[in-house]
Amino acid sequence: MERKEPKSTRDAYGDALLELGQNDKVVVIDADLSVSTQTNKFAKKYPGRFFNVGCAEQNLMGVAAGFAISGKVPFASTYSMFLMRGLEQIRNTIGYDNLNVKLCVTHSGLTNSSDGASHQCLEDICCIKAIPNITILIPVDSIETEKVIESEINRKGPCYIRLNREKTPIIYDENYEKKFGQYKFELGKAVKLREGNDLGIIATGTTVHIVLEAADILEKEGINTEVLNIHTIKPIDKNTIIETAKKTGRILTVEEHSIIGGLGSSISEILSENYPVTVKRIGVRDKFGESGEYKELLEKHGLTKENIVISTKELLNNENFY
Repeated sequence: MERKEPKSTRDAYGDALLELGQNDKVVVIDADLSVSTQTNKFAKKYPGRFFNVGCAEQNLMGVAAGFAISGKVPFASTYSMFLMRGLEQIRNTIGYDNLNVKLCVTHSGLTNSSDGASHQCLEDICCIKAIPNITILIPVDSIETEKVIESEINRKGPCYIRLNREKTPIIYDENYEKKFGQYKFELGKAVKLREGNDLGIIATGTTVHIVLEAADILEKEGINTEVLNIHTIKPIDKNTIIETAKKTGRILTVEEHSIIGGLGSSISEILSENYPVTVKRIGVRDKFGESGEYKELLEKHGLTKENIVISTKELLNNENFY
C-alpha cells in the first residue's frame, strides 16, 4: 500500500475529528485557535457542535467539563503552552471528577519554533503526569494519531493528547503496519520498532523517527539497538521497558520535552525500582525555549540523529555525557 505523505499530527487530528463528527455525542471546543489546532475543519462541517470560548483557557476546561457531565464527549483544544493556564481546572474538575474530557493540544515541545519561549511548552508532560486519572498519549505520526483518537472515543476517562506543528515522517502505513510486522494499537503498550541487544533507545512523539535514523547508522557500524516507541506515557508499559533493560543493560531516552518529569524521568523511576541499569536522557535540560528555526532548536538541544549516535557510543563506553 502506498504510504501517505508526511504531515503534522495536528493535521491528522483535524481530519480524525471529521470522522468522529458522525457521532452526535462529539463536541469540539477551542480557545480562538481553531485554524492552528485544525479544529476549524470540524467547525465548518458541524457548526452546531463547535464552540469557540475565546482566549479563555480556564473557561475552556470548565465548558468541556460541563459537556462531559451532560453525556457528551468533548474534545478541547489549544496550544500545549496555553493549556497550562487551565491547570487548576484540569486538576480540580476534570482529573478529580474523572470526567470524559479529551484534551488535545498542538504546537507542543519546540515545534512552535518561531514564537519562542512564551509559546513553547517543555514541561507539560511533567505537569499533567502528576494529576491522577489522566491518560497521556503522544502519537508518533499521522497514522498513529488517527488510532489514538479512535481509541479515545471508545474509552471513558480524561486524556491528554500531545500533538505537533511540524510535518512528521510516516512510521506506519494505513494498515498500521511496521516493517517488522503488523500489530494493533493498544493503549499503554510500547511498540518495539527494532530488535537489538547492545542498547535500548526509548523515544516518544517527534523524536521516534530521528531515533530510527540513528539506529540505521549505528547498525552499519555493528551496533544493534532496540528501539521502543512509547505512545502512552501514562499508563506506561513497565513490563516492556524492564524487558528491554534486561536484554540490553543500558538505556538511552529521547524526548522533545524537559528531561525533568518527562519520558526519561518515567523510565528512570521504573528501572530504579525494578531493574537498575544506566539510563541517559536526551532532551531539553532545564531551560526555557527560544525563537529560531525548528531544525536549529533541535540541534541545540541534541535532538538529532548525529547526537544520538554519539551519545550511544559514549553510553556503551560508560562515559558520562550529562
